[in-house]
Amino acid sequence: MAAIKETNFSFPKQTNYYKGKVRDVYTINNQFMAMVVTDRISAFDVVLPEAIPFKGQVLNQIAAKFLAATKDIVPNWVIDVPDEMVTIGRICEPFKVEMVVRGYLAGHAWREYSAGRRSVCGVALPEELKENDKLPKPIITPTTKASVGHDEDISREDILAKGIVSLADYTLLEKYTYALYERGTQMAAERGLILVDTKYEFGKVGDDIYLIDEIHTPDSSRYFYAEGYSERQASNEPQKQLSKEFVRKWLIENGFQGKDGQVVPAMTKEIVDSISERYIELYEQITGDKFVKNDTADIPKRIETNVVSALSQLQA
Repeated sequence: MAAIKETNFSFPKQTNYYKGKVRDVYTINNQFMAMVVTDRISAFDVVLPEAIPFKGQVLNQIAAKFLAATKDIVPNWVIDVPDEMVTIGRICEPFKVEMVVRGYLAGHAWREYSAGRRSVCGVALPEELKENDKLPKPIITPTTKASVGHDEDISREDILAKGIVSLADYTLLEKYTYALYERGTQMAAERGLILVDTKYEFGKVGDDIYLIDEIHTPDSSRYFYAEGYSERQASNEPQKQLSKEFVRKWLIENGFQGKDGQVVPAMTKEIVDSISERYIELYEQITGDKFVKNDTADIPKRIETNVVSALSQLQA
């Protein structure tokens, strides 16, 4: 199986290029962005050494499905999806925060709680919660959007006090975040899943706010299987989940959490293949669609052909 770890295209009228953790973003004529979702994988804000076959296709196609299903709530950046691994969209000025919303005490929030903290990003949490318990109501726990390095927890109060986002805009971001999470929760329930937590990113074009990046993918979200959730909680058993958490757990078990001096464990072919298979499972469970593997004979050539064709129509 072929996997794309990085790209180096030169598209017509290309004016900029940016390499993110897992996405290569090409700016076209200062009008559009062509976002190539590579097969790179990151955890603890570190890009791992091996690419995962079909991961980019999984993420791009899940995001496309959910962005289309939520555009009645808030407009989004997407203009076209010309390839299984590419989305073309409008250029937005991103807000420098990520809106993380949680309906359950899991992941980072649980790690903070289990360390004795009863407040996450300025949001108070009740006593005597267990890992994966449902919260009394969904909460927003924002993070800063770091250009490099780690994103950091931040409170609503600090965002406003530091002028990172205006009160008027942040109020809208909160409204959109809760509404998107509610829609995502409903769609997950239809698939027998629980949307545990997720994150949204937003940007502006002029005075208008747009939803950007990906949404409701296993890289940006955590899902539990609804069947057996209550029984597992009652008996203090781990939840059966769909997310990238299995990658983080594998890394933790092998002594890596992204801290200084730690070394990423060797990623054998068996590990890489197993992660690829899990991502395909995630796709089918989350979307309800059968995953159709893209043509891997010459992925860069296929992407280039599809993007150039799409851009020629946009610029016609």
